[in-house]
Amino acid sequence: MMPKKLHPSVVNFKEFVRSNPKLILEVRKGKATWQELYEDWYLLGEDDSRWETVKSENNLKSDESTDKKGDWISTILGTVQKMDPEQVQHYINNLSQALGSIQGVLSQLQGSNKVNQVKQTNTPRHPFLFRKD
Repeated sequence: MMPKKLHPSVVNFKEFVRSNPKLILEVRKGKATWQELYEDWYLLGEDDSRWETVKSENNLKSDESTDKKGDWISTILGTVQKMDPEQVQHYINNLSQALGSIQGVLSQLQGSNKVNQVKQTNTPRHPFLFRKD
């Protein structure tokens, strides 16, 4: 089946909504309906003062997100600069020793399981083996 082609104004409204996600929140919160928003957009246009609150909040959010990213990167760089290389090397050595110990225990457990399996295969199948005299 061929999908229905939307009217160009509806396509333009969808693009407007994608560029202003605050409108989606307004509809979800019940402050407005899609029909109301479409009618306002169609009659008033994109440059009307009704959309200023939506656009200004979007700009503030994008500025805040870039600030948060910048703060996060500066925090990481500051932490890396404050690290003592000798202390980091000490922690890596301790971690390596701990992993080696765990591997040793696991290999011993696997080895004992193999020995038990070999012993079980060598034992006779019948525990009471009767022999003729």
